[in-house]
Amino acid sequence: MIIDNDFSGDPDGLLQLAHHLLSPSVDIRAVIGSHLRPGDPFDASEVTADNAARAAQDVVALAGLNGRVPVLAGSNVGLADRATPIRSAATDAIIAEAMRDDTELPLYLACGAGLTEVASAWLLEPRIAERLTLVWIGGPEHKGIAVAPPGSTGPEYNLNIDLIAGQVVFGDSDIPIWQVPRDAYRQTLLSTAELITRVAPAGALGEHLERAITRVSVMAGAHGIFLGETYIAGDSPLVLLTALQSAFEPDPSSSEYVVRFTPGFNDAGEYVEVSDARHMRVYTRLDVRLMFDDLFAKLKLLAAA
Repeated sequence: MIIDNDFSGDPDGLLQLAHHLLSPSVDIRAVIGSHLRPGDPFDASEVTADNAARAAQDVVALAGLNGRVPVLAGSNVGLADRATPIRSAATDAIIAEAMRDDTELPLYLACGAGLTEVASAWLLEPRIAERLTLVWIGGPEHKGIAVAPPGSTGPEYNLNIDLIAGQVVFGDSDIPIWQVPRDAYRQTLLSTAELITRVAPAGALGEHLERAITRVSVMAGAHGIFLGETYIAGDSPLVLLTALQSAFEPDPSSSEYVVRFTPGFNDAGEYVEVSDARHMRVYTRLDVRLMFDDLFAKLKLLAAA
C-alpha cells in the first residue's frame, strides 16, 4: 500500500501513520507527505508537503523503521486546472507501484488529505485506475445518508485542500473509490483519558503522538476555543479498512458501507451527478472498537519490545 497524508497538519495523520507502520499485514511501499491549503493554521508555510514528509519521517524513525520505508514529499501546491498534472517523486512512486507486474497483491492508496498526488498520477498514467483502490477520508455527507454537522460551512476540509483534484478523481477518472465522508470519520472519537492512559505511556512513539495531539488543544485554547475531552482521529479508518480486514474472504467486514454511483463535485464542493458513473463504496459505520483497541495494543507491544 501507499500512504498519502498532510502530516504537517492535524496530527490525526500521525496517529494513522504510526498505526499503519505497526501493522504487519500491510506492505507499505511509500509514504507521501502532501500539502495543506495556503494559510492553514496548522502550517501556514509555503512548503507544507516538505514539512509533512519531515513529520512522517520522525514517526517512521520512532517506529523503528528508519531506512526501511520510503518517505516522499508531494507537491506544495494544488492543481491549477483539471488537465494539468504536477509531477513529483510522489506521483512517480504511485505510478511505478500501480504498474508493477511482479505481484498479485491488491494495491491500496490510503489518502487522508487532499487528492493532488492521486489526480496528478492518474492524469500522467490513466492505466493506474485499473490497478489500485483509493481509500479516501474526505467529502461531505451524502443526501439520504447523513446531514452536515451543526455550524459547518463551505466545502469539507480535505476536499477543500484541492477541490480541482477532487473533481478530477471523482468526476473525470475511473479510479475505484472507498470513501469515508465527514459523517463517518467524525465517529472516530478518542477521549483525552484514553490519550493519557493508553497512548502517552507507550514509549517514545506514544509520547510523541500524545504531545502532537495535545498541542492542538493548547493551540485552540490560545484562541479561546475549548475542544472538550475528545479528539477526532479521523484518518485512522485508513488502517481499519486496509490492515484490519477479515482473514477469510478479505474485506473490512466489521464496518458498513453503501454502494452509490460516484458523483462529481461542483465549484462549491457539493456533489453533482456524473453520466455513466462507476460505483463506489461510501462507508457509513466504522468499527471504532477494533480500530482503537488494535492501536493501543500495537503501541504497547512496541514499547515492550
